[in-house]
Amino acid sequence: MVSHKKSPTGWVFSTYFAEGFPYMVTKVMSFVFFTDAGVREAWLGLLNFLGIPWNLKFLWAPFVDLYGTKKSWMFKIQLLFSLLMFVLSLLAGFYTQSGDVRILPLIAFLFCGMAFLGATNDITIDAYYMEGITDRQEQAAYSGLRTMAYRVAVVYSRVVLVGVAGLANWFWGFGVGALTMLGITLFHKFFLVDTHSPQVKENKMLGFKEAFRSYWDQEKMLLVLAFIATYKLGDEILFAMQTPFLMRELLVSKTQYAWLAGIVGAASAVAGALLAAWWIKKKSLKKSIWPLTLLMNVNIWAYVWLAYAKPLATTSSGMMTIAVVHGYEQMAGGLGGTVLMVYLMRLCKAEFKAAHYAIGSAIISLGSTFIGGFGGFFVESFGYTWLFILGFLASIPSMLMLFRIPLHEGD
Repeated sequence: MVSHKKSPTGWVFSTYFAEGFPYMVTKVMSFVFFTDAGVREAWLGLLNFLGIPWNLKFLWAPFVDLYGTKKSWMFKIQLLFSLLMFVLSLLAGFYTQSGDVRILPLIAFLFCGMAFLGATNDITIDAYYMEGITDRQEQAAYSGLRTMAYRVAVVYSRVVLVGVAGLANWFWGFGVGALTMLGITLFHKFFLVDTHSPQVKENKMLGFKEAFRSYWDQEKMLLVLAFIATYKLGDEILFAMQTPFLMRELLVSKTQYAWLAGIVGAASAVAGALLAAWWIKKKSLKKSIWPLTLLMNVNIWAYVWLAYAKPLATTSSGMMTIAVVHGYEQMAGGLGGTVLMVYLMRLCKAEFKAAHYAIGSAIISLGSTFIGGFGGFFVESFGYTWLFILGFLASIPSMLMLFRIPLHEGD
């Protein structure tokens, strides 16, 4: 079995691959599938509401701390997700063969259930990580590996699963994904060890309330919550309609999308995340947060230009231009993502690790979920260029709040 007394590299990688994979299937592959099915932009934008379970996961996160072990939670959730994805593959395969649009609402309903499981999976894995690595500086040091494992899941989903769907059909695309998740689930069942035992409290509801009270009682918490909610808002608005933008406006095919988003985008994001982790460890969070944040947000203008110029993926020069801009944007996003990850961990108190991290991570995309949910209607009225400009404008408030929020170094 995996021992936490040894290097945590192996289990950090496997668990964060398992965290990224359900998110990718639910939030990203749903866009590719429904875009490929010909659904209009207005309805595609509503797929952003699949992020709501990730926004609200803090409501049930304390139960992960109070009942059972993190390993037992992880196994049950991941097994059920595997089963739902297998059912999804059957329905998607039937739709591919028949073209019966009545299947699409059933597929959307399955994605909703998978979103709830994926968000709960996040809670258990983040708590498992903070129980397995208790030193704050070591947590920051491994944040790059966490992001890299997550991004490997991005690569696998976009390259392998979307690629298989492009070369064969969606039955095989989602079917391979179901087998992958089942394999990860069995690995965690037999090779991960339990960390700390769950806390025993006579009054469970008191513990539930205490998790939220202790988080709220921290310094300038109202300002901190506003900062967390708006920190990646610009990037998230950009991502909200990125898939239909690439596939419909720039004529990127499914196989091209697999290469562009899976290889170019993910590799660039990993490079940005590792660079940010090194920078934070070397310079401290307080000294590095401003330049890394500025790099993340200014870069949104590259996508504004892409929407204005509209190079087409049907030519080699156009595809190369798209790849360069997309990779550049993803690297900048990786910088900011690691900054926010480290900042959230610094807000967590030891006795409520799962709940505190879940509260912070849920709030990250709260604004983008609801703004992005109506992004399709915005695009149909004003176009992609103005959507991306709106994304940059939405990034300004968080940069202003950087001057006022408390920063916890944890040295």
